[in-house]
Amino acid sequence: MGKPTKMKRGLKNRHLQMIALGGAIGTGLFYGSTSTIALAGPAVMLAYLLGGIVIFFIMRMLGEMAVDEPVSGSFSYYATKYWGKFPGFLSGWNYWFNYVLVSMAELTAVGIYMQFWYPDLPQWIAALICLVVITAINLINVTIYGEFEFWMALIKIAAIVLMIVLGLYLLLSGPQSFPDNFSNIWVNGGFLPNGWWGLALATAVVMFSFGGIELIGITAGEAEEPEKSIPRAINQVIWRILLFYVGTMAVLMALWPWNKVGAEASPFVQIFSHVGVPAAAHILNFVVLTAAVSVYNSAIYSNSRMLYGLASKDEAPEFLAQLSGRGVPVKGIFVSSGITLICVALNYFFPGKVFMYLMSIATIAATISWMTITITHLKFRRHCQAQGKAAKFRSPFYPAINYVCIAFLVGVWYFMLQIPDMALAVYLLPVWLLALWLGYLYREKKHIA
Repeated sequence: MGKPTKMKRGLKNRHLQMIALGGAIGTGLFYGSTSTIALAGPAVMLAYLLGGIVIFFIMRMLGEMAVDEPVSGSFSYYATKYWGKFPGFLSGWNYWFNYVLVSMAELTAVGIYMQFWYPDLPQWIAALICLVVITAINLINVTIYGEFEFWMALIKIAAIVLMIVLGLYLLLSGPQSFPDNFSNIWVNGGFLPNGWWGLALATAVVMFSFGGIELIGITAGEAEEPEKSIPRAINQVIWRILLFYVGTMAVLMALWPWNKVGAEASPFVQIFSHVGVPAAAHILNFVVLTAAVSVYNSAIYSNSRMLYGLASKDEAPEFLAQLSGRGVPVKGIFVSSGITLICVALNYFFPGKVFMYLMSIATIAATISWMTITITHLKFRRHCQAQGKAAKFRSPFYPAINYVCIAFLVGVWYFMLQIPDMALAVYLLPVWLLALWLGYLYREKKHIA
């Protein structure tokens, strides 16, 4: 029996639901929320709500295309088909680059979280161990990846729900009665302590938290019954955002004054330590560690699939299109995992400084992916109208919402320019687009030759 030429549909509906859930909960929420709280104060919950609504509409656009044609490689394939060769090349390589950065940020976070228990453990050692273990899991088959991600996501979700319940119990059973028990939300400089400007800056930063939520589109090529499972997973995005981001931030901001949340650990761990629940702090640290490992696991998965999709279209080296006997793109996994070794080196040479820079560059790369999905969807819908074809899973408010999303993403770039730690990433944007254009020209020249 020869080697398979197609991915195996080994992801069941429960895997898909948890991958979609897990994609929405990572280091951006657990650790990155420190910087957003500093910018917006209690209004951080509004920042997550605004960003989350935009992401939900973009996910509906991707979902419409994924249900119409469920393929591995997802929006890179759609961009090529409905927009053109260069947009497809750009979106595929940009997404891969984005998730390399996300995986580096998650590895960095693993090192930070391990120091909660082992203060003398160098960040790079924890990052390296995580890299080796997760790479091994991804090499087996897609069902093992799905199973591992299912349980990791389940831990994150159960912990967030329990954390909200515990937080509400502490707020409602304390000596103060309503509304004084929730007064931290408005007493320390008000709900908007840094004004609307602070909220706008925080909204730009929170977008990192949503990076990876579009993974549901990448799984389309390996999902069983994509016409049922993808719409179900995408429609739940808005409720997850309301519960996991807005609900969690509301409880945290009520429990502890926003201006006393520091950057030395996850704000979740810090707050529960301060309110006298030391066991909860240890449990939460385990959960935030699980979240970082889970997102790194998803990053290795999606990167290898995107490389496979690019190689299948002859936009990446041919060897990356080869599958193992179990239908796994092994070489793509090794390349994607190997490149994240750079992060291990960065944490060795610059411990403590890496996370914010990685987060800002990953945010820029994510906005390019979302922008590509939004514009490709406009072209996809025009194509469907010209063919007289009705969509199976229609995105609402077309085309007005597409233009609203594009304007919002341009606004994110503008506000990132106003934040010193993030401005460099915006200045690198044209350099990155130029590098992709040159790569595309080289590929085209090679084909002509």
